[in-house]
Amino acid sequence: MTTELTVPAEAAIDDEDKLQYAGIYVLKKMDLKPADGGMVMPVVFPSEYQPLEEVLHDLALRDLVEINSKKNRWDITKKGYAYLGELIDEAEALVDEFEDDELADVVVELRRRNLDPFRARFLWGWYEGELDDLVVFQERRGVKPVERMWAYYLMSDELYAQLALELQ
Repeated sequence: MTTELTVPAEAAIDDEDKLQYAGIYVLKKMDLKPADGGMVMPVVFPSEYQPLEEVLHDLALRDLVEINSKKNRWDITKKGYAYLGELIDEAEALVDEFEDDELADVVVELRRRNLDPFRARFLWGWYEGELDDLVVFQERRGVKPVERMWAYYLMSDELYAQLALELQ
């Protein structure tokens, strides 16, 4: 089954927002232990992770990550850990408040409060682990063809269009 998007992929979010959400995703990957799905972000990426370079540079400009030259990798800064804590608190509050509600009702309430439903949707999936494995995420949704290089899918319009589908 092919998932057909009713929203043009480019209409979901703009490139600046995509960079922000990808940064949130990458920070979680960096924070988790490899056994839990995390990964070390090397300074020089192999080709399958090339799209993450822009994300890490953006995170560095915001002082959320820095290069650890002794270990030849990117590390999360104190400010980055504080930001992760804020994101977790925000996501937990969303889940606690809305976990028993229908999505349509949640979207209406978020809009009534002038909150971004897309951000809430992204953070919910990020926090609950739905987005931890982007290949599995695509497979569960029937996306064809599945992009096996998750870093490319993370930076694609298609991921964000898939998340936006539920918010209409």
